[in-house]
Amino acid sequence: MKFPKPYTLKEIANLIGTDYVGSDDFPVLGMNEIHVVEPGDIVFVDHPKYYDKALQSAATIVLINKEVECPEGKALLISDDPFKDFNKLTLHFKPFKSSNVSIAEDSKIGEGTIIQPNCFIGHNVTIGKNCVIHSNVSIYDDAVIGDNVIIHANTVLGGSAFYYKKRPEGFDQLISGGRVVIENNVDIGAGCTIDKGVTGDTTIKEGTKIDNQVQIGHDTIIGKKCLIASHVGIAGCTVIEDEVTIWGQVGITSGVTIGTKAVISAKAGVSKSLEGHKSYFGIPADDFRSKYKEIASIKKIPEILQKLKDL
Repeated sequence: MKFPKPYTLKEIANLIGTDYVGSDDFPVLGMNEIHVVEPGDIVFVDHPKYYDKALQSAATIVLINKEVECPEGKALLISDDPFKDFNKLTLHFKPFKSSNVSIAEDSKIGEGTIIQPNCFIGHNVTIGKNCVIHSNVSIYDDAVIGDNVIIHANTVLGGSAFYYKKRPEGFDQLISGGRVVIENNVDIGAGCTIDKGVTGDTTIKEGTKIDNQVQIGHDTIIGKKCLIASHVGIAGCTVIEDEVTIWGQVGITSGVTIGTKAVISAKAGVSKSLEGHKSYFGIPADDFRSKYKEIASIKKIPEILQKLKDL
């Protein structure tokens, strides 16, 4: 998330009520999660296990719960609760805006686009030309939809990320201020849910086709010309490269990469990154040759046990 204008370190510290390490006028341009940070961004960290990763990331401002040695060229915001203060920043720069109309006045809808009854189009949404948005679709604020996109009934674009911090009193949600971006010629089936990014974008690239009842988590990127069958669940921060085929009821964990032209068979469980140009199945998912050898070995176990008994 980039701020509408550059801020200084002192201005941001005053906004959230924290101490800081660095010059008063150190430039602050935005805020992002660690996997998408750029110079000028704030990243937050609240566990010693991840201090080094945050301090060595591309982010030049680190919101941290301990005063540590500040790397050269960077600045620190010292907070008792970085998670909570990151939320304060999101609420300041991306406040929730209510709407009492079905289609927000500041949304932009392209020529030839059809929006069926009972849809909701939020603030600052952009929809391209010749799209069809079927009934009861909800498109939350700031979504960007390209040309020739079809979205079937009851789909929701832009729900909050499933991202929580456990506290003694319960779970505290990390507030989402990102977007959903749908490129040209994408089809999305009925009853799908695509969560917006926490600070960045959840992106579906050109030509991808998504079946009914698919869940796509926050900040996930799905490449061009992918096919995703029904009941697939893809966790946040996942990268699906171009022309991947994912069959029904596949589950994919967060933070992995699926390589170009991979094929994942139905009901597979993906727990690690998978190379492209291969076919996979099983739980945990593995390439066909390895999985069939594994199954063949398992089938031989009774025979081996019987031979041991006969000795």
